[in-house]
Amino acid sequence: MYKTVIIAGAFLVACGSVHASPELAKAKNCMTCHAIDKKIVGPAYKDIAAKRGAEKGAEAALTAKIKGGSQGEWGQVPMPPNNVTDAEAATLAKWVLSQK
Repeated sequence: MYKTVIIAGAFLVACGSVHASPELAKAKNCMTCHAIDKKIVGPAYKDIAAKRGAEKGAEAALTAKIKGGSQGEWGQVPMPPNNVTDAEAATLAKWVLSQK
């Protein structure tokens, strides 16, 4: 039983990394307000990565902002909370921070 749980967990981790792509961002409607290289309503992913990428804890902080929303850091327009799982938010944060 324990071995099955370990194998299933490894499979989920492997699958999660496959989804760290623009497809997940599109599926979760992130691309409505963000683009990789230009500001739309929110900042470009490259700008987020440039500003936050080197900070300690950047991935966890961005995961929380993706899941819970954010206001004031990039202007007056707030980012509402997103309907994503913790794993999806973490995957998106990792992908966004890789856009350098």
